[in-house]
Amino acid sequence: MKYQKLIQEAEDLALENGKEASAVFLLLSHITKLSPTELYSCIQKEASKEVYESFYELYNQYIYKNEPIQYLIGASCFYGYDFKVNKNVLIPRYETEELVEQILYRYDAHFKGKQVDVCDLATGSGCIGITLALEEKNMKVVATDISKEALEVAKENSQRLGAFVEFLEGDMLKPVENRKFDIFVSNPPYIPEDEEVMSLVKDNEPNIALFGGTDGMKFYQIILSGVRPLLKKKALICFEHGYNKKEEMLALAKQYFPEARAEVLKDLEGKDRMTFIYVGDFNV
Repeated sequence: MKYQKLIQEAEDLALENGKEASAVFLLLSHITKLSPTELYSCIQKEASKEVYESFYELYNQYIYKNEPIQYLIGASCFYGYDFKVNKNVLIPRYETEELVEQILYRYDAHFKGKQVDVCDLATGSGCIGITLALEEKNMKVVATDISKEALEVAKENSQRLGAFVEFLEGDMLKPVENRKFDIFVSNPPYIPEDEEVMSLVKDNEPNIALFGGTDGMKFYQIILSGVRPLLKKKALICFEHGYNKKEEMLALAKQYFPEARAEVLKDLEGKDRMTFIYVGDFNV
């Protein structure tokens, strides 16, 4: 069977079963060790029996057993880096790449090459903290998580990618309560407990990393109510959050940092997805 027919057949099967057709190229790339571009160049070539059988062995688990492709292949691409993922960590989302990018922009604008201390709370796979450490060598990153299993994954990612990140186990701010930072970043659990979630997500990804209390604001409240003593004189607090939480985020920022400037940024889909709080002397 030619790759073109295999891809079309698999994409049709995905759509018939309410799954994302993009999973086809992720899985084929994993099995063949070819990039999507290389796969396109081979589209008229014959796929070997071994490729066909290996592909459908995993693909059927995605289609019929509702297992995420990223867990099946054991990896997820984030900001150009391949991160190991398993059922102990959330699968990194592209919206979080935008959070990282916006932090890097603001580092360039406001810290201008200075060495800064960064804390990544609820790090999960480590994708935020590790990427920041890799992209900006002047960022000294500490990453925390309450899950020992998640930290094992994050540590492995850091070592494999060559990042210098310190990992601490504990709940939210507790592991760093005697330290001070220039930048705090967190993509904490923020789905309201009663919100309906796709079965592919709810049945596979760790619920401890998904749900953020009755209204999805629990962990932002915890962080903002306790973070002030951990901030340097000039500090930046950065969050990812639910697209419909703009007003709640701004209200929390005003409650705990009335003197600071806060802004909510939209993601590439035009949704209010990120909040930045500027504490201290920022020219913004």
